[in-house]
Order: sequence, then C-alpha cells, then structure tokens
Amino acid sequence: MKKQSISFERIALYAFLTSLTALSIDAVLPALRIIETELHVEPPLSTQHIVSLFIFGMVFGELFLGPISDAIGRKRALVLGLGLYMVGTLVAMFSTSVGMIVVGRILQGIGVAGPKIATRALIRDQFEGEAMARIMSFMFVLFILVPMLAPAMGQIVLAFAGWRAIFAVYLALSVLLCIWLVARQPETLPPQSRIRFHPATLVQNGARILRSRRVTLLIVATGLVFGAHLQYLSTAADIFFDVYGVSAMFPAYFAAFAAGIGLASIVNAQVVRRFGMQAMCEGALLGLVILGLGLLSLSLVYEGRPPFVAFMAMGFVIFFCIGILFGNLNAMAMQSLGQLAGLGASLIASGSSLVAVIFAVAFGAFYNQTPMPLASGFLTTGVLGFVLVRLASGASQEPVIPVKRAA
Repeated sequence: MKKQSISFERIALYAFLTSLTALSIDAVLPALRIIETELHVEPPLSTQHIVSLFIFGMVFGELFLGPISDAIGRKRALVLGLGLYMVGTLVAMFSTSVGMIVVGRILQGIGVAGPKIATRALIRDQFEGEAMARIMSFMFVLFILVPMLAPAMGQIVLAFAGWRAIFAVYLALSVLLCIWLVARQPETLPPQSRIRFHPATLVQNGARILRSRRVTLLIVATGLVFGAHLQYLSTAADIFFDVYGVSAMFPAYFAAFAAGIGLASIVNAQVVRRFGMQAMCEGALLGLVILGLGLLSLSLVYEGRPPFVAFMAMGFVIFFCIGILFGNLNAMAMQSLGQLAGLGASLIASGSSLVAVIFAVAFGAFYNQTPMPLASGFLTTGVLGFVLVRLASGASQEPVIPVKRAA
C-alpha cells in the first residue's frame, strides 16, 4: 500500500527540484543582451543558443535518465543529474566566450533532466490518490509562479552582481537541493523492484513505440508547440527591447504571458472532460493560426512595430492556446503506451525537445528586430500542428503497444 500522507517539507523538495528546469531557462533571459555585448558574440553562435541548446541537452538527459533511475534507484539518478548540472553551471559561470557558455548550458540541460524525470518517478513510487493530487496541485502553483518570477529574480541579480552571479545562484540552489535530497529523502525504489539497464531491450521497446503512427505524429506536434514557445523564450528580451524599448519592465510583461499558460491549465482542467482532448487541441491550434496570422499582418502594416497593446493582448491569448496544448498533446501521446509508459514518457519528452530545438533555431535565425519571425513561427505551428493532430486522430484505434522484456 502506498502512502496517503506527506509532509510539507517533502512536497517543497519535489517542487523545487522540478522547478529547476523553468528557473534555468527563464532567469537568464534578462542577461542575454549583456552577455552578447561583453563576450562579443559572433556567428554562427548567438545568445539565442544559450536558451535553445539548453533544451538540446535535455533531449539526451530525458532519454536516458528515466531508464537509469529504474536501474540504479531514484535518489542516485537525481544526485547524478544534479552533479552534471553543477558541472555545467561552473563551465558557464567561468566562460570567456559564448561557445563555452553553450557547452555549459548543454551540460546543465542533460543534468536537469534528472530532477525533471526522476522526481516524477519518485512521486509515483510513493503516493497515489489524494496524496498524489495534493503534491501535483502544489507543484502546479510553482509551475505558474516560477516562469512569472524567474526573469525578475534574474534582473535583480544582474543589477547588483552581473550575469555570472545568475549562474552562481543556479549553483548554490543545486548544491542546496542535493544536500537536502541526500539528507532527507529515502530511496523509494527497492533493489528487488529495479529494472536492469539493457540497451538492446530499450532500443527494441523504443522502436515499438516509434512505429506507432499516432505516437510519432503527436511527438512532432508537441515538439512544434514547444518549439514556438522556445523561439519566444530565445528572442523575447530582444523583441521587447528592439521593438518597444522595454528593458526594466521586461520581467513584468514576461510574467503576463506566463500567466496565460497558467490560466489555460486551470480552464483546461475544468472543461476537457466536456469537450475532449482532441477538440481542445484542434481549437487551440486554430487559435494559433488566427493569432499568428493576425500578429504577422499587424507587423507588416506597422512596418515591424505593431501597437504594444495589441502585441500584449494577442500574446496573452497565444500563450493561453499553448497552455491548452501542452498537457493535452502529452496525454494523447501517452494513451496507447501501456506498460511502456515510462520509456514512452522519456521518448516523448526527448523527441519533442529535439523537434523544438530544430524549430526554434531555424526560425530564430530569421530574427530581424521585429516580431515577424515570431508570428511566422506561431502561424506555422498552428497549421502543421492541426494537420498532425487530425492525422493522429485517424490512428486513434491503434492497439496498446506490447512490451519487450530483457532476457
């Protein structure tokens, strides 16, 4: 029987571990322009890669740290991930070129997958029913608050101590979380329940998952949505400064867009049973088409500078649509995975992250000090995503994917 009660300390530990991903992406955003100036960024690298290639590192971490946690235990996998994250943070903090920062960020991305993936497994090991719901509801609040507050925290640190201090904060937080984890969290996966890490079996099971037309289509659709979001994260500070001259107020406007995702999550929880995930996704993707086309048209009419009120209003609704899509696309992709849910979750996360990085880097390369490339990204995501989700609905009757076990 799994536990049905949990201390506030344990909930807080899980929430902070999970929030490390969002904090690592968002807190550094106000510093990108200063890093570009100080380190004399030159092609082919740009400060956009400081954000996008962090996600590229997560591709590998998400793919392997889930199965590794099944083999060596949740606690060891978490410590391993945090250790890699610390190494990457040190590389970035003492960088003398943007290339070194990018290497550090890739290592950070690989490492942060440990807290992201292994914490979910750790929770599933211990709790079910109301106890799990309580944990997830608290963590959901943090999911909303961290993206809203992280840029403000980064800007405060930047103002008083410079951009390297932001990485020092990352390092201090990861060290404290590691000490807290080792001292207070027992292992939740006993040796007799562990699954031997068998590369050949993982490859065979992975191939079974990817042969599912529905799962593969939804991985690509999820990656496109994540890619549009990542493109925004990579260029947000530049757009606000170049187009509207916004610098000090950037964290506040960034928080307004993040609130759109939070509101969507609340609304989706209330209405998804009534309308269904398929209809919710199709409606949100059509919203991206309409809003992306609208923002692109306004950018053309106003010579690359649409009215700020219109930009904020349309951006809020765009991120509301993205908030609807994130949870539903993931849940739809997981439906037919059966006993392969753990490996499938890793493949969905890593596959969609890879698509997202390719998308964000490709569209981000067209940044021209206007919102037009961003609007084009949202429009493309809406059109292609709608087609992919429709095609996936035609494969909705696929049987549950069978599992291949190691000999």
